Amino acid sequence: MSVGRISRYSIVSSDEDALRLTTMHGGGMNGYGNGKIHTRRKGRSRFVKKNGQCNVQFANMDQKPQRYLADIFTTCVDIRWRYMLIVFTLVFVVSWLAFGLAFWVIALLHGDLDNPAGDDNFTPCVLQVNGFIAAFLFSIETQTTIGYGFRCVTEECPLAVFLVVFQSIVGSIIDCFMIGAIMAKMARPKKRAQTLLFSHNAIIAMRDGKLCLMWRVGNLRKSHIVEAHVRAQLIKPRVTVEGEYIPLDQLDINVGFDKGLDRIFLVSPLTILHEIDEESPLFEIGKQDLETADFEIVVILEGMVEATAMTAQARSSYLASEILWGHRFEPVLFEEKNEYKVDYSHFHKTYEVPSTPRCSAKDILESKYLAAPAANSFCYENELAFLSREEEEEDGGERERALSVSPERTTQRHDFERHLQNPQRSLEQRSYRRESEI
Repeated sequence: MSVGRISRYSIVSSDEDALRLTTMHGGGMNGYGNGKIHTRRKGRSRFVKKNGQCNVQFANMDQKPQRYLADIFTTCVDIRWRYMLIVFTLVFVVSWLAFGLAFWVIALLHGDLDNPAGDDNFTPCVLQVNGFIAAFLFSIETQTTIGYGFRCVTEECPLAVFLVVFQSIVGSIIDCFMIGAIMAKMARPKKRAQTLLFSHNAIIAMRDGKLCLMWRVGNLRKSHIVEAHVRAQLIKPRVTVEGEYIPLDQLDINVGFDKGLDRIFLVSPLTILHEIDEESPLFEIGKQDLETADFEIVVILEGMVEATAMTAQARSSYLASEILWGHRFEPVLFEEKNEYKVDYSHFHKTYEVPSTPRCSAKDILESKYLAAPAANSFCYENELAFLSREEEEEDGGERERALSVSPERTTQRHDFERHLQNPQRSLEQRSYRRESEI
């Protein structure tokens, strides 16, 4: 009896592939009453981690050391700082030792070491070099242009003069290379991504009568990201019509490239929107399908750092389990006096919208389901912005701000509490002094 081999990747191309059931026939001792054991297959690992690092390891690379040494500058920029400091130290120490050994050999062949007392009738190649330690110190003084004045090369040995010139040139090349690598490593915009935020979860909710996938991005610095734009890709395994298995098939997710909506002005946190239409890979996925789906959405934010004009890229990803169906992001932008305030404590928070359809966008389109919210549906953003508005300052700076609540404000709070118990109540019955929609 042959047993079919089960792939360790799950395929989300259909409903039956989302939840794979392995059936094993037994004597009825395990599982359910029909003698079958149903096990759910383990999901695949994350392709891109939350911090933006790619979860990929390279193996069995031919001539890897030769290829990395051929591009030694990029290798020095990419390695960790501790290894970079080790390389920096070793390059200079090895060069000093090599040229110090060369000067010591020249002194030995010329006989400088046989006249340590300094005979008046004998002219050494290098003055005050009577051993290897002295030659090593002379090498350091030559390459670093210190010049203490005790040791110097003479005209007695042309080879020693040539070696001084050659060491000066090599030392300048080493300085340029190492300083350039360190400056490039320090100026790399990789750390700029640490101040670019992605929301912990993505959401699926209605926006302007259409089912949309949304996530939030933010910039923690006041310096701007010039020409900022976003991209997104859905990664999942796939089997082609010919039977070829693609473990990580990448499908583009449209975030408004055709309309220019992918280019953003990232001054305050923004919500990136993907409309789930016929061309979307999420077109046939509903809430129940999302709970058993096995895919990953990689989101990318790119732009130029304003200070250095270097391109920076921030990445993150969302698994199917990290996408909240029927939720919205809490507002983070509020108007206070003559400026806008961003409250990052609400950046990752969401609230549930029960009126969100549970079916897929395909079912909504086919059934002509009217997914737009009713006219009397309660707007959480308006209420939160209204309640967070500062009270107007009282005339006369001597008096302290009163903490009492006006009868009108108390009535509005009671209306808010009653609405939470009866969400179908029309908003037209409430009288608001002002609603802020931010």
